[in-house]
Amino acid sequence: MKVTSGRVQQPAKSRESKIQTRILKQDLTGNFESKENELSDGLNKKRLQILLKGYGEYPTKYRMFIWRSLLQLPENHTAFSSLIDKGTHVAFLNLQKKYPIKSRKLLRVLQRTLSALAHWSVIFSDTPYLPLLAFPFVKLFQNNQLVCFEVVATLIINWCQHWFEYFPNPPINILSMIENVLAFHDKQLLQHFVDHDVTSQLYAWPLLETVFSEVLTREEWLKLFDNVFSNHPSFLLMTVVAYNVCSRAPLLNCNLKDDFETVEDMQAEVDQQRVEDETWYQKQELLRKAEETRRAMLLQEEEKMIQQRQRLAAVKRELKIKEIHLQDAARRRFLKLQQDQREMELRRLDDEIERKVHMRDQEIATTAKDLEMRQLELELQKNLTRNQEAVAKEMREDADVCRRKVDLEEHMFHKLVETDQSQIQQTQKVIKENIAKAEQACLNNDWKIQTLYKQKCDDLQRSKCYREVAKLLQENRKKETEVLNAMLEEEAKKWKEAEEKEFHLRSEKKAAALSDASRKCFLNQEISAAVEHTANPYNKEAPRFQNEQVASSCLPRTSQLNDISEMDPSAHISLNRRTIEWDTTGQDLIKKVRNLRQRLTAQARNRCQTPGLLAT
Repeated sequence: MKVTSGRVQQPAKSRESKIQTRILKQDLTGNFESKENELSDGLNKKRLQILLKGYGEYPTKYRMFIWRSLLQLPENHTAFSSLIDKGTHVAFLNLQKKYPIKSRKLLRVLQRTLSALAHWSVIFSDTPYLPLLAFPFVKLFQNNQLVCFEVVATLIINWCQHWFEYFPNPPINILSMIENVLAFHDKQLLQHFVDHDVTSQLYAWPLLETVFSEVLTREEWLKLFDNVFSNHPSFLLMTVVAYNVCSRAPLLNCNLKDDFETVEDMQAEVDQQRVEDETWYQKQELLRKAEETRRAMLLQEEEKMIQQRQRLAAVKRELKIKEIHLQDAARRRFLKLQQDQREMELRRLDDEIERKVHMRDQEIATTAKDLEMRQLELELQKNLTRNQEAVAKEMREDADVCRRKVDLEEHMFHKLVETDQSQIQQTQKVIKENIAKAEQACLNNDWKIQTLYKQKCDDLQRSKCYREVAKLLQENRKKETEVLNAMLEEEAKKWKEAEEKEFHLRSEKKAAALSDASRKCFLNQEISAAVEHTANPYNKEAPRFQNEQVASSCLPRTSQLNDISEMDPSAHISLNRRTIEWDTTGQDLIKKVRNLRQRLTAQARNRCQTPGLLAT
């Protein structure tokens, strides 16, 4: 970026090869100057320079406005807010330890401004002199942080643009320029610096990195930057040379390197003391003039007070006379007002008496009407009560008839249920006794068979017997499976018949519930049938069991015949043979299955009873 003597350049974006920075964008659609910073007609930079040369400084009241106009600040709130929203930069978290500041507000504003600069450009996070450079502007613009940030950014871009060419070292190129200018204007002072090994980093760089804030007073510093912002950027370098030339007398007297470091501090203290003395004398003179003015004002005020007291006494006398007249008039008005109030109170009492008499008459009439209505209501209630008693009596009679009818039906139904239950219990009892006898016979036979088996079998024939038994068991399993399948089919048919009978029974019950007469007839018939069945329960069961056995023996044949009819003619002969064989061996197979079931049942019971026997 080149230095130009024209308009002050604004912060711009750096190239990709350089360090990435964020700049304050400027509105390109309008003028470069915002409406807030527009100057009035006839006021421009040349006129401001003429004014500055004439008075040496800008007016204090308009200085900030002039600076903003000269620097052409964009006042980009959006970009500044985006930088502030990123928070405090890591490089400035412990700023107070390195730069202790008493004012917490000033420290907070400085930390926020430095963080915004570091977020704007990464290089500022590693710039050690940035707090020293920014502090005077932060102190000056602490109530307007946006302007403070833009002023510091504009100063760095336009006046400090070549300071970072040897970063992080001091700007040797800038210091060389200062040394060349000093050699042109004061060779003796430069030779004195060279003789005592004092470089520009000692007599020039401290002034630049602090922008003269540590060697000048506030008023002097403001006057300096009035000139810096109004002239070419090289004016700041000339100011460094000028400051050293003005301090040449004490500098030429220094013979040690440490003395050169303290001379500038001493010069700053001397200047500060001189300014403080002048300020003190000015204050004393102002205090003296203020005291004389105060005394003259007090004399005038005393004369005015005497005149005001005289006028006040005359006014008090007049007011006293008026007050006496007003009191008499007020007393007469008060007496008249009391008399009027008493008359009004009497009229109000009369009206109150008349109103109460009228209200009493109305209450008496209302009470009489209420009594008449109460008598009518009592008569109506008596009539309603009589009607309700008659209706309740009829309802109770109907309920008694219905209850008796229900009790009779329930009695008949319970009788039927008890008869069925007694029949079932007797049948179950007989079946249980038969089952117990059969089980006992099976147990006795099994015990005898096991005893004979143990006596006849020996160790030599045990393996052969095991094989035969295993083969027999396999054949029995196959045959049992066939029998079980046939039994399952028969069971399915029986369940189907049971469901049909149950459906028929439900339909009969629904038909029986249509009328009371048919239901009673149905119950009487069922009771008589149950009594006959109880007298002779086994006459009809034997044929039933025989029919079941015949159906079960015929079921496999019919199923096989159906399967034969579905096969092709080539297999018809073999199927006929199998049918004949089944007819001959069917009865034997059923017997074997029954014997096998008895054996398996006995073995299972023996396994359950063996632990008891062993224990005995």
